[in-house]
Amino acid sequence: MTLIQDIIANYNYWITIFLMVAGLYIVVAKSNMIKTLLGLAVFQTSVYLLYLSPGKILGGTPPILDPNFTVYSNPLPHVLILTAIVVGVATLALGLALVVRVHEAYGTIEEDEIMDVVDRDDHAG
Repeated sequence: MTLIQDIIANYNYWITIFLMVAGLYIVVAKSNMIKTLLGLAVFQTSVYLLYLSPGKILGGTPPILDPNFTVYSNPLPHVLILTAIVVGVATLALGLALVVRVHEAYGTIEEDEIMDVVDRDDHAG
């Protein structure tokens, strides 16, 4: 198999790697809290893809015992990802609620501006 054929055959892993790097870059490079949360959501999505990619077996059937079938797919990765999606949505909702409270307290959601306000208050008092 050539390198190009290998890349095409495993495109889902390349997409996962791209999403991981993009999500991590957004988290590290952006000082806006909303953009940081969106970067975390992209990173979480890449982890979902990473778990689901090997979860499907070609020719596999659901694990229902039947003498006609010999190859079964494992349902555990799919169940774990459903749980992870629920936890991810709850975490994102909590993060957005905290961003709202920070905006009410400081008037901005930019981390640099918040740190300036905190430093100014520390030096004034």
